[in-house]
Amino acid sequence: MQLQQLAYFVAVAEHRHFTRAAEQVRVAQPSLSQQIRALEHDLGAPLFHRIRGNVSLTEAGETLLPIARRILAETETARRAVRELAELDRGRVRLGAPPSLCTGLLPAMLAAFRRRYPGIQLELHESGSGDLRQRLAEGALDLALLAGTRTAAGPGLTATPLLLEELVVISPAPRPGDRLGIEELADVPLVMFRRGYDVREATVNACRAAGFEPSFAIEGGEMDAVLELVRAGVGAAVVPRTVAGDRFPVTRFAPGAGMTRVVQLALREDVEPTRAVRALRTAIVGFVADPARRASLPPGIESLVDEGSA
Repeated sequence: MQLQQLAYFVAVAEHRHFTRAAEQVRVAQPSLSQQIRALEHDLGAPLFHRIRGNVSLTEAGETLLPIARRILAETETARRAVRELAELDRGRVRLGAPPSLCTGLLPAMLAAFRRRYPGIQLELHESGSGDLRQRLAEGALDLALLAGTRTAAGPGLTATPLLLEELVVISPAPRPGDRLGIEELADVPLVMFRRGYDVREATVNACRAAGFEPSFAIEGGEMDAVLELVRAGVGAAVVPRTVAGDRFPVTRFAPGAGMTRVVQLALREDVEPTRAVRALRTAIVGFVADPARRASLPPGIESLVDEGSA
């Protein structure tokens, strides 16, 4: 008895037709019929009634069918398990992340992952969360860190919340220690990110909710350009707390302003992740959940996962 013969048998049993079964398993119909006869000879019983072109299972065929399906399913499980072990030696993961995380928390996360899984090839794609969300949905990414005010990852995506982070203001004339109301941005020229950044969307929406349109000193920049333009005195910018770091004095928004963002780790719902993808996902969640790292998070950043969630 061969696995190939069992696969041919199941195909004929499901189609009740030798020609259609042969098309499904991509073999010539005479070869399929020959293999079915060989299986019947090996088992010592006919598996099908063949009467005037009608095909139906005999009692022996009815008995074999669930067993054959189980054998084939377990064989595929075994193949997948062995293949996934190999993926940890030579797998590939395409990870997307916004620039604020690529220069903030992500380097330490990926360094720890590389030490544990040196054989897995990592491809880092840096862009705004809106762009990453679309690329993930299209299958161009395996995982994506999405940052924004929305809590839902998007249609067809599932996500694990990782961090809650404040948005703060950096400017040529900072007011450390003060708290800023959204309405106070009305007279502040802003250096604004290009479209596709959730920080841009959050800032513009907050200003409109307060009854005014924000004034742009310049717009369309990527993260590094925005920071350098602020440093040069062009204007102020609303940025994530991790980006400001120790490089810029920051002005925090007043309590209740709602100027925060959620960082989530997302993947597609309809695609079974490879073992390499699952390993990276587990490593990222575990990194954020680690008690020592939670304690070292800078002010304005809160972990949304605990040790038991990793």
